[in-house]
Amino acid sequence: MASFFDLFLHRRTVRRWRKAARDAPTVSLTTLKAQRTRARQLRAHIDRLIHVADGRLALPRIDSSQFQKPHGTDWAWRPEAWRGPLTKPGLAAVPTRAPFGNEATLFHDCDVSEVTLRQIRNLRPDDLAAFGLRLDVFRFDGSFLSLVIDLPNDAAKGLSRSNLIRVNTIIESEKPLEIFARLNVRHGPNTEQVVRELPLHEEDVSVDFDLAYSKLNERRIEKVWLDLIFEAPEMNQIILRDVTFARYMRASI
Repeated sequence: MASFFDLFLHRRTVRRWRKAARDAPTVSLTTLKAQRTRARQLRAHIDRLIHVADGRLALPRIDSSQFQKPHGTDWAWRPEAWRGPLTKPGLAAVPTRAPFGNEATLFHDCDVSEVTLRQIRNLRPDDLAAFGLRLDVFRFDGSFLSLVIDLPNDAAKGLSRSNLIRVNTIIESEKPLEIFARLNVRHGPNTEQVVRELPLHEEDVSVDFDLAYSKLNERRIEKVWLDLIFEAPEMNQIILRDVTFARYMRASI
């Protein structure tokens, strides 16, 4: 609980920045430049605080890692776009290679983009993820559309050919379409790729990526990422209610 002194300092700080904002059109450029630098430093911390606070105070609980995991799971993760509110929750006429938060990037090769991407709040009683992503595609003159999710460094630590990586998704779409998931593991100059088609006849979709038959150099693993590839997405709305990852060991025979 904040003390009287904390509240006093807070009110004083608010008054100081209110005055700085009010005087910004008339102060000297030297003063304005210094204030801008300090304001950007403060904003980074404030944005982070708001992100965490919104996540903890919302329902379903933001930053939750609660989801069903295979037996023997040694690493599990839900990306930030499904855990907590992003600073920039939506993009319109999305350009190619457009970042969405720190972990997701949208790729396409359209000459004219009629694609929008927006983070939405999950409110259904059975939702475990606090947020979902809604992808609206209108006219589509490109040949590919994919959402790339960069996995954290922990996903690569200790990864071996004895591991399976499970990806669970909950997906809704206005019209039927095909979605492929491609797991990429960079090891040295090479990248191993394993592709699975998502069985979209089920709402809660689960696919396993088996690394047993790959040529993975376990000592040189650098990065892991997933591509979600949308086939013929034109005039469709696709909602990714949840995306989760779990790594577990193959059962001994």
